[in-house]
Amino acid sequence: MADRKKLIVEAAAKSFSEFGYKATTMDHVARRAGVGKGTIYTFFKNKEELLQYIMESLIAEMKHSAEEAIDERYSFPENVHHVLYQLLEFRFKHQLAIKLYEEVNLGTPEVVDALHHVEESILNYISQYIGEAVQKRDIYPCDPKLTAFIMCELPSTYQPYGLIEVGASRVIPSNDRKLTELTLLFQEFCYL
Repeated sequence: MADRKKLIVEAAAKSFSEFGYKATTMDHVARRAGVGKGTIYTFFKNKEELLQYIMESLIAEMKHSAEEAIDERYSFPENVHHVLYQLLEFRFKHQLAIKLYEEVNLGTPEVVDALHHVEESILNYISQYIGEAVQKRDIYPCDPKLTAFIMCELPSTYQPYGLIEVGASRVIPSNDRKLTELTLLFQEFCYL
């Protein structure tokens, strides 16, 4: 039974990668997996749940990729740079991620929600890494979540439009002075 679930997940991931979420049907996934359409529903209640399951796997792959970039011989700034770069590389090379980021422009709510979940997972991962660095006194005390947000959003450091681009209605700190100070601190911190 686990083999059929794996076939379904692989077929759906390939279909989402090729055609996008919106254009992929459960009939298409069933044909590609070589199972009956009803078999899909024994594992997933709908296409959205199937997408969410696949996105959890994608997030796990991204975290694994980021963790491989960490080398204890390097400083925190060097490691965080490697982690962020690895996350960018993953996003730009992983066919499913590429297709889903393209589909965001169509405004498909399920894709927007799924990629928002990816965004939150990236921020939480980076935030945890920053929190550990603060505890080890590798960096100055800071708000790990806000610092992670700045690191992922700081356009001039990593790419023209930032690491995270989904979810235009983000919560940005209301204290602009604090955000500016943290951005400047981060820039100094990165270029030590």
